[in-house]
Amino acid sequence: MERLRSAILKGVRHGFFTRAGGVSDGVYASLNCGIGSSDDRDKVLENRARAAAEMGVAADRLLFVRQVHSAKAVPVEGPWEGAPPEADAMVTATRGLALAALAADCVPALFHDPEAQVIGAAHAGWRGALAGVLEATLEAMEALGADRGRVRVALGPCISQAAYEVGPEFFEAFASDDPEAARFFADGPNGRPMFDLPGYALRRLRTAGVGEAGWIGLCTYGDAARFFSHRRMTHRGEAGYGRLASAIVLEG
Repeated sequence: MERLRSAILKGVRHGFFTRAGGVSDGVYASLNCGIGSSDDRDKVLENRARAAAEMGVAADRLLFVRQVHSAKAVPVEGPWEGAPPEADAMVTATRGLALAALAADCVPALFHDPEAQVIGAAHAGWRGALAGVLEATLEAMEALGADRGRVRVALGPCISQAAYEVGPEFFEAFASDDPEAARFFADGPNGRPMFDLPGYALRRLRTAGVGEAGWIGLCTYGDAARFFSHRRMTHRGEAGYGRLASAIVLEG
């Protein structure tokens, strides 16, 4: 297994998993952690169990929400009782719980307040980032005693601007919400805008007042050997795509 780490989150166990080290095959090879994919469910559960073991927790303590591209962040105190809630972020101050986010071009964001010992995990696609899921995660952490000025946030592998061509209506949605967002768009080779999703997410976090934030600097679209990508799957006409897991845990 390959678990990428960020120096921003030193002192807390975390990881942005690549697609290596699982049991899935075909377009899902090999560490596909997405129940919502068309992959064999038992294989996905085994992949999740392997990721949990790497994070040092039991399989039922690696928690995922049902991601819906929202701005909803939920507090967590233990394993789910029944189906996971619809949300796109989780926060906890409970030790031994690993919070996970799934992505395959969207931004996985891991949060830590090292003094309050509160963590968070968020899935921020363009819809969620625009709606405020990153800020909602900070607010939920503050309800558990965190201070956003101490919070460190690492963004994992996601689609980069060079691979993210969008339409003019996409640009208008961002520019009408915040005129300064225009600087995260560049002219593309096909005459269409190219969107800097990680740059935009970092700007939202810094404007919100976090202590430190950074992107790991790896593009999911451009590295098929290591990362799943929804957009690459679409361009290649493949039958499906896997989801990458990112996780953070307060040990002890």
